[in-house]
Amino acid sequence: MALRNIRTEEDPVLKKVSRKVEVFDSRLHTLLDDMKDTLIKADGVGLAAVQIGILKRVVLIDVGDEHGFIEAINGEIIDRKGEQREIEGCLSLPEKSGITSRPMYVKFKAQDRNGNWFEAEGEGLFARCVCHEFDHLDGHVFTERLAPGERIRISRD
Repeated sequence: MALRNIRTEEDPVLKKVSRKVEVFDSRLHTLLDDMKDTLIKADGVGLAAVQIGILKRVVLIDVGDEHGFIEAINGEIIDRKGEQREIEGCLSLPEKSGITSRPMYVKFKAQDRNGNWFEAEGEGLFARCVCHEFDHLDGHVFTERLAPGERIRISRD
């Protein structure tokens, strides 16, 4: 297992659409393990493969709730309800944040590391994180989802 470099907003790879995963093998398992190490080291709640320069439809989510650590491959949202407006940030835009408008509840289907399909659902931070990471797979970042009237906030520590 190895730490991977998280790409930042200047990197054009973040605007690209990720490809469907077709092969579920040891290379994919290594990618998932490396992404987990990278996410933990960065102290984040989600990471998409595109954020480390890999254009595959792979995301990791761990918001510290009852869902635990989720590996979602080839995921798609199949239901969304409600609305939440909360502050959001991104490991690829480290000094930026802003209030986004996201669904309060989402349900998605995805494959695990062995290609088995599963479904998961949740509310609040979990729903926001799922939407955020799945957006990355289609070349979008949270700054495109700011709530009406909101601006990007810059913080310099």
